Amino acid sequence: MSDESKYYVVKKKALPDVLLKVVEAKKLLESEKAVTVQEATEKVGLSRSSFYKYKDDIFPFYDNTRGKTITFVVQMDDEPGLLSSVLKQIADYNANILTIHQTIPINGIALLTISVDILPDTLNVSDMLENIESMNGVHYIKILGRE
Repeated sequence: MSDESKYYVVKKKALPDVLLKVVEAKKLLESEKAVTVQEATEKVGLSRSSFYKYKDDIFPFYDNTRGKTITFVVQMDDEPGLLSSVLKQIADYNANILTIHQTIPINGIALLTISVDILPDTLNVSDMLENIESMNGVHYIKILGRE
């Protein structure tokens, strides 16, 4: 696999500041709070050369997911109603569940693998995943892939 075809999904807390500033500058330009790249980069404390170097390489996860399928795994406690709450959260964000697979719980912990179709009217996918991960009984979420 060549470097041009490699993509990674990384949590915000793992990104270097320069990449986060590039995203901030892009948001300023899109919202027209800054008219030029110079203004946007000055506001976020970033050099123009760094902006141009990374601008096409980073974007918020939700910006490029419409019309895609994401597959993620959720490690969660085996508690009555928890699976239902996770599925309700996905439905509340207007995402379409394609597949669900839950392992047999071992020591009170189960793994749930879900594939979700991201529709044009699906709300912010990052927020959806963050809300699921913050539920009581959910240990973590990992994104396995995006097509």
